[in-house]
Amino acid sequence: MRARCRQHGVTTVEFAIIGAIVMIVLFGVIEVGRAVFSLHTLGETTRRAARIATVCPVNDPAIRDVAFFNAPGDGSGNGILSDLAPENIVIEYLDRSGDVIVDPVANFTQIYFIRTRIEGYQHRMLIPFLDFIFTTPDFSTTLRRESLGVPRDGSIQAC
Repeated sequence: MRARCRQHGVTTVEFAIIGAIVMIVLFGVIEVGRAVFSLHTLGETTRRAARIATVCPVNDPAIRDVAFFNAPGDGSGNGILSDLAPENIVIEYLDRSGDVIVDPVANFTQIYFIRTRIEGYQHRMLIPFLDFIFTTPDFSTTLRRESLGVPRDGSIQAC
């Protein structure tokens, strides 16, 4: 009976230790899934921005709205990745050799490609006891230009 009294509460302590480790591993697995989701969303955001930039007028603000999975003209920001801001999306208009055109409006006829990039996005991990932020690599999509918002009749149409 005496040995039993000395062991009283040991299971509670063991459960607390093992339970904390299991919870950290569980949150780690969830965070890895969240990080993969964020990386996939960043890639999809550049693809959507490049696609809409090929058919919208040069520097149209609707490009970023659609890239953020919103309707054109809806400047509510990104509802999927809260830390992704419009400043993270870079839209570049390229000439035939792939060089960036400094003034795409003035050099409209020289545009052959559109490249969109995500720069400087930082993903915050939510693992308990670990405050970890990592900067994602730059995501980029390049597409050949299409109408750039100017149909065959020549009238510029907003997106």
